[in-house]
Amino acid sequence: MITALVEFTLPQPITSSQAKEIFLSTAHKYQGMPGLLRKYYFLTPDGAKAGGIYLWKSREDADRVYTEEWKSFVRGKYGSDPSLTFLETPVVVDNVLNEIISAT
Repeated sequence: MITALVEFTLPQPITSSQAKEIFLSTAHKYQGMPGLLRKYYFLTPDGAKAGGIYLWKSREDADRVYTEEWKSFVRGKYGSDPSLTFLETPVVVDNVLNEIISAT
């Protein structure tokens, strides 16, 4: 599994309620996306940066999404280019589903 950390600087700080409204406007795009296990949207406490933490089945699944078209969408929606960090994720503890998930 791969965790992708996507982060971008906002043109001006936003509140948590503004972030929720914006994030809900794009969340449907990620439902049922091939290879995507989970996505967490985030906003920094000062409201100046936002992004997503994605858990993918594989790096190949992630790379199919993080295209130039996707980067252009983020740039247009949030006003800056996203930074991408990829992390190997061999184990996930899920206390909601009460399971431990490991890479195969």
